[in-house]
Amino acid sequence: MSNSQPKIQINLEEINRKKQTLETIKTELKNEFIGIDYVIDELVDYIQIWYLMPEILTRPIIVNLWGMTGVGKTDLIRKLVTKLDYQDRFVEVELSNGESSWNSNVSSILESNGVNDAKPSIVLFDEIQRFYTVDAEGKPIQNTRFQDFWELLSDGKLAKRDAKESIDDYLQRYLFSAMQRKKRRAKLLEAPPVPGTETEPQTEEEYTVGIWEAQNLKKIFDLEGNVLDIAEMKEEDVLQMMQKNREKKKVYEPIDHSKTLIIISGNLDEAYSMASETGETDIDADIFRAYTEKITIVDIKHALSRKFKPEQVARFGNIHLIYKSLRKKDFEKLIEQEVAKIIKKNKEHFGVDIEISHNLNQLIYQNGVFPVQGVRPVFSSITDIVESNLSKILFEAFMKNLMHISMDYDFDRHKIVADLSGKLRIELDYIGKIDKIRQGNLPDMVANISVHESGHAIVYGILLGLAPLQLKSRVASSYAAGFAFPHQVHLSKSNILNKVKIFLAGSIAEELIFGEDNATISRAFDREEATSMIIEYMRKYGFDKNFQAYYAHSGVYSMDLTVTDWAIERMIRDMIKETQELLETNRDFLLELARVLHGKGSLNPTEVVDIAKKYGHEFIIKEENYLHLAGYEKMLLNN
Repeated sequence: MSNSQPKIQINLEEINRKKQTLETIKTELKNEFIGIDYVIDELVDYIQIWYLMPEILTRPIIVNLWGMTGVGKTDLIRKLVTKLDYQDRFVEVELSNGESSWNSNVSSILESNGVNDAKPSIVLFDEIQRFYTVDAEGKPIQNTRFQDFWELLSDGKLAKRDAKESIDDYLQRYLFSAMQRKKRRAKLLEAPPVPGTETEPQTEEEYTVGIWEAQNLKKIFDLEGNVLDIAEMKEEDVLQMMQKNREKKKVYEPIDHSKTLIIISGNLDEAYSMASETGETDIDADIFRAYTEKITIVDIKHALSRKFKPEQVARFGNIHLIYKSLRKKDFEKLIEQEVAKIIKKNKEHFGVDIEISHNLNQLIYQNGVFPVQGVRPVFSSITDIVESNLSKILFEAFMKNLMHISMDYDFDRHKIVADLSGKLRIELDYIGKIDKIRQGNLPDMVANISVHESGHAIVYGILLGLAPLQLKSRVASSYAAGFAFPHQVHLSKSNILNKVKIFLAGSIAEELIFGEDNATISRAFDREEATSMIIEYMRKYGFDKNFQAYYAHSGVYSMDLTVTDWAIERMIRDMIKETQELLETNRDFLLELARVLHGKGSLNPTEVVDIAKKYGHEFIIKEENYLHLAGYEKMLLNN
């Protein structure tokens, strides 16, 4: 006899139909979500085998989605489920270490949602960052909740907890109840007739299981058949069936979830280092994008290892879809798309034609885009800027039956301007909430910051040959601030010294233009960073030939750090002198760059390059993900 498994029948026509369905879903999702086409492509590719031929799977498909908030992780899965028509076989679960949920295991959650069986289903474990098994020091924590989550990820099998005890206990209770009912029926039959009547002895109606009991029986004894049919069974038949199924091994076997699509989603701040910059609206979205593009599966696994034990991290598998933060053009497309929806909605509901200028889109962008917060703040700003003001304009249009509205924004006068069919002009005072904060920066403070940041930018450009990614002196902050945003710089001996001079340049520029007595405490962070780099240059990396031991060592054999203190002080003084000479030589360049920056509040790389050329400097513009690195390959091959 052959022990081979029965062959699976493949319906090519059905598979082709499903493949076409997936392609249609992919296209629809790309039209509904901005900037995540690459995620949608990968997601649909990974779920293909589960959707086309789930019967061949021997373990569940596990897909992980990681990203910062507001990039469309949860919403993507919900819409995918709807388009697959899997709403009845979908469960959304949030695991946590708290006691807010009465459930303490995954099996009971799936059971209560009707998917704790061997049939294909989708389970989304969302906000997984709230669940952890190790503390901040990497030590295991005492956590007995949701332990079967790891069983599910391992092989898709969920053990029936204490199955034999549950079955035996249920059978004994049922037998006891049956005995009690039998005694009660016997008493009724033996009772004498009431004197003076011809009434027959009282009898109890024959007992049947009932719906509630039938559901328990089906679950515990893994019965086949309809619950309603079981509910109508007689007591003797039920007892026989229970005894028969009790002897089957299948009753004790774990529940098979090998046909389940498991999706895990979360915000991993440990991998997305910029995720804490939630209030930052002035740094270009493309800069954040460049940083998130460098995040790899290795970074994700490292971040997971700070929340879970090594063997648990392995169970997440290797399918990790890593969301990048949205680009500037993604936010711009989102704004265009949402504004178009407003125009269409008003046309359909009220018959009014609306035109909205690009100026309003720009107003929304500079007041609604917080790159690490994703799309949610943008939706809020669209409501605040467009819909709220449009409602006031629509009222006037309806009153005068003027059914064509052109909306624009005057940045100089801070007014929303509406033209109604060329017959009526409406002006509404409006300053964006974030613009109002930017305008609150005092002119004298902006002047000081402009000189400080121009000092950084000039030394950065001269030493590294690069224009900074962004140069700003007027930002959305309750306290005045600015920045000269750098590229990533590979730390070599010469680049450490260059970075130290760049850090020192801001305060030196202030002294050069405003005098030493008017220099500000904004130097504090720069000096701290510069000093830290020189300390490591000398004590840790051994770049100073006079100090070749590892002075950063701590413990029993640590060295006397005071030996290097004076050398560090002397080196920083030398760096200050060299930076001062560099800026004095380029004083006119510094003054013009600072004045232009003061007037505009922000300069892009091209504007910086144009000013540098006037003073004989060639700064190169490089993309956001550029790494400034020496030409080691060329040096190796030419040696």
